Amino acid sequence: MTTVKTSISRRSFLKTTAMAGGGLMISFSWLAGCKPTPEEAMELPKEWFNLNGFLKIGENGLITIMSPNPEGGQNVKTSMPMIVAEELDADWKKVVIEQAPLNTKFFTRQFIGGSQAIRQGWQGLRMAGAAGRYMLRHAAAQAWQVPVEEISTGAGVLYHKKSGKSVGYGDMASAAAKIQVPEEIELKDKNSFKIIGTSRKNVDGQKIVTGQPLFGMDYHRPGMLIAMITHPPAFGMKLKSLDDSSARKMPGVKDVFTIKTLMDDYERQNFDTCTFTELVVVVGSTTWEVMNAKKALKIEWEPFAPYTEIRNSPNGPRTIQFPAGLESTTGHLSKMADVAAKPGNVVRKDGDPEKVFKNAFRTIERTYTAPFLAHNCMEPMNFFAHVTAEKAELAGPLQKPEITEKTLSARLGIPLEKIDIQMTRLGGGFGRRSYAHWLLEAALISQKVNAPVKLIYTREDDMTSGIYRPAYRATYRAALDARNSLIAFHVKAGGIPESPLHANRFPAGAVDNYLAEDWTVVSNITVGSFRAPRSNFMAAAEQSFLDEVAEIAGKDPIEFRLELLERAKNNPVGSDNDYDPERYAGVLKLVKEKSKWPESQANIHRGVSAYFCHNTYVAQVLDLEMQGNTPVIHKVYAAVDCGIVVNPDAAANNGEGCIVDGIGNAMFGELTFADGVPEKNNFDKYRIIRQKEAPKSMEIHFVQNDHDPTGLGEPLFPPVFAALANALYKATGKRFYNQPFGKDLQVAPSRM
Repeated sequence: MTTVKTSISRRSFLKTTAMAGGGLMISFSWLAGCKPTPEEAMELPKEWFNLNGFLKIGENGLITIMSPNPEGGQNVKTSMPMIVAEELDADWKKVVIEQAPLNTKFFTRQFIGGSQAIRQGWQGLRMAGAAGRYMLRHAAAQAWQVPVEEISTGAGVLYHKKSGKSVGYGDMASAAAKIQVPEEIELKDKNSFKIIGTSRKNVDGQKIVTGQPLFGMDYHRPGMLIAMITHPPAFGMKLKSLDDSSARKMPGVKDVFTIKTLMDDYERQNFDTCTFTELVVVVGSTTWEVMNAKKALKIEWEPFAPYTEIRNSPNGPRTIQFPAGLESTTGHLSKMADVAAKPGNVVRKDGDPEKVFKNAFRTIERTYTAPFLAHNCMEPMNFFAHVTAEKAELAGPLQKPEITEKTLSARLGIPLEKIDIQMTRLGGGFGRRSYAHWLLEAALISQKVNAPVKLIYTREDDMTSGIYRPAYRATYRAALDARNSLIAFHVKAGGIPESPLHANRFPAGAVDNYLAEDWTVVSNITVGSFRAPRSNFMAAAEQSFLDEVAEIAGKDPIEFRLELLERAKNNPVGSDNDYDPERYAGVLKLVKEKSKWPESQANIHRGVSAYFCHNTYVAQVLDLEMQGNTPVIHKVYAAVDCGIVVNPDAAANNGEGCIVDGIGNAMFGELTFADGVPEKNNFDKYRIIRQKEAPKSMEIHFVQNDHDPTGLGEPLFPPVFAALANALYKATGKRFYNQPFGKDLQVAPSRM
């Protein structure tokens, strides 16, 4: 059993109780919290206080747990409450989950991204449940006049075995509300978990399959108007003039105007990424009427001048350059090649790699590229807003409401306490909904027309407005001695407009002579987080290259990696290696065992890959068969070390989604540009994976250990790119250096 301090800092854990119908409410904060004033408390529901995350126990034993983080399909709305319920020793059948609204006074890290929700919330969630159980046990001990050590719990019931007394949590809730939370509290021994580690169904599952309103597109308010925007057709362009005379005469149109979302002198927050800040807006009664009015607009566009932008980041303010001009994919490729040929920025250097490469018995050099990618969330970008002089009410899907609210307050001139953001379920996020400029747009539109408004993006609006996965290029070199041992390794990576390099990841630390360089090319095309940022490319390139090096060295690809990891474990090079070689090797050994590597059936070709990101280790084996030019993926095995798995079935589903998504992007994902114009603006041109192209089966195996949970929504995505590339090589005899792989295979377009 572990004892933890309930106050990590002065006010990092708080307790507020409410006597409401004899109920007990415990509220808690992950990192910080502050007690509400009596006036604020009066505005909240009588049954409970609305805080970061909390559990409420009613007289009938029903327990309500508020989930503060947005739900984007990764199942945190189920898994997070499971952690609270475990330490509370609750009956899961009597637990009700509700989505909390944004409240920056009480909640911290109220967003999703970086696969950190469970990892960051683990300790605070456990403390909240443990505190509730502590208070209930002490209340029962006082009521029955017995030592608290003699009170036990189980499935929402308090027991005193010596006297035979028992009572449900609801019957003791009022008395428990008077118990003081101690400075330290005991958490359960991990071996005694009854809820954590068992599979529980998605708490929204029935609502999803029965079409109940959960998503932003479902949100409706009486009297609500519909708004749509038109932005410049090309990156490098801005608004010059507008003729809206025809559009204004069309049925249902209420207004047409322009808005400026972010002022030029505004110091943007880290996620205030948006290229097109001056937009044309059409507001009307219905979606169809507004869409038709958009087509009647007569707009002139003109080139913009180069500019710089100051943006706050976790490491402080940074200046970003946006050049003028209309960029094209052919120009991007040539620019990346030119810059990559010059000396890069040395990020890490071990030993004397230049000398070793010069005198090596054999050297290998390969270059890998990847294009821009669009996120393509199934639910279009949308948000509801009703802004008045007194307050701003908003509702919709976004990943980082806690951060976005600050920008909204600054732009509208409304204090944070007068902004209310309700979070709906996300119809896909993948990083795209981290950059919630459409929320700001909706608020400004509502403020302008003085009415409740829902802003809706068309698919074309979203796919052509930016926030893409950057285009990347990486060159790898390896030096071998006469015994085919790896004696030097060099990676030089960059992109438009950022570098994907992780200099301290494997095989850093496993090679005596190691060099990592990076470079960038500026662009006016806006980019941002894309599922497993940067890792989604580096894993593909690195793991494909290691396979080729292993083949040239005459070694099995898994054994080659294990040899390097053994070196990193027993005699590591450098001190900044950001991975645990033993855990890394563990997933490779597990996937080897489960897939029975290297055995394979006739005509089945196998590829392997392994990668560490988001604090999690993943190894994969992919089996495919070629039918003409088309790969048919029969099976994918995955071994995952993400620490304790809270909800196994949900975790496996999460991993399967990553694998399918990764295969689709590796095979087909590509966004190209011609004179600043995105050449693909809908699914008739932008190829995504079809159901028949997904693996016929998948096995997800989790390493069993007692490490605290780590990331899971992203780590299985990056390595499958290389597992696929390595299997394709076995099947075709051709290495795949450039994404998407489908172009080199000449896979025909597919229709559902």
